[in-house]
Amino acid sequence: MRDTRESRLLLVLLIAIAFALITVDIRGGQDSPVDGARQAAATVFGPIENGVSSAVDPVGNAISAVRDSGGRHDRIAQLEHDNAALKAKLGSDDRNRSRLRQLNKMINVAAEGQYGIKGAEVIAIGAAQGFSWTVTIDVGANDGIKRDMTVLNGDGLVGRITTVGPNTATVLLANDPDFTVGTRMESSDELGFASGQGDRPLRVELLNGKAKINKGDRLVTFGSQADKPFVPGVPVGAVSRVDPSSSGLTRTIYVKPFVSFTKLDIVGVVVQAPGKDPRDTVLPPKPKPTPTPTVTVTVTPSEPVSVDDQQQ
Repeated sequence: MRDTRESRLLLVLLIAIAFALITVDIRGGQDSPVDGARQAAATVFGPIENGVSSAVDPVGNAISAVRDSGGRHDRIAQLEHDNAALKAKLGSDDRNRSRLRQLNKMINVAAEGQYGIKGAEVIAIGAAQGFSWTVTIDVGANDGIKRDMTVLNGDGLVGRITTVGPNTATVLLANDPDFTVGTRMESSDELGFASGQGDRPLRVELLNGKAKINKGDRLVTFGSQADKPFVPGVPVGAVSRVDPSSSGLTRTIYVKPFVSFTKLDIVGVVVQAPGKDPRDTVLPPKPKPTPTPTVTVTVTPSEPVSVDDQQQ
């Protein structure tokens, strides 16, 4: 397009319309009037993203082998079977070995929490229709994925499903400023609400302003009514800082997430909630403190000097 007065006016108009749509979308939240357009975009562009991902990653289809395992009593055995099949498919190069480790960790988390999951691969980052922290995964409505399902990986909570297309879905990551999840402190059971802060630690408002919190204390998801959008017991993160000031009604702490949101690859969508709250069982065992070595200095007494020796 030539740089003319008409072209510049058209550019200004398009920018104004874009900002107007973003404002309407943010204010509308889950009832946003542009949600229909977003779903239509997912329907149109999802297969393209999926196709590009498959073309550059020939082993990506192996991720689809992780599926919900049916009855809860058979879930662990089925997951172990799926894991063995994936090992045979993924090969032995460096990238696939890394992905296999991710799958192993995720399957262990699903087994510990008794979550029924569908494995997925991250095929795109950042939503084309906004500026939020999101990723696109290669499973959608045709795989039984629905809005407001919990997404996790081998480290813990990744986010929740927000938009679903036929073969892809959008995940709002837990570090997004619009993301909020109910949390529970390990052992003490103190409840709070965690909010994303982008590349900074999660901000958690504890309901008990006098709660005793220490650096390194860990949190899990509290769970939602009917397990949507969050199932209980998914690891969230560890306390990195406690705000010394307190209003008396609540207490603010900052939590470093277990998940690295800039390195997402293999994730799982929870399609079947556990029969009961797994509480803290999904958290890994706490590392034992390394004992500080002590050095003992032994002083050997010298032999007494006789008077004759002194005279000599």
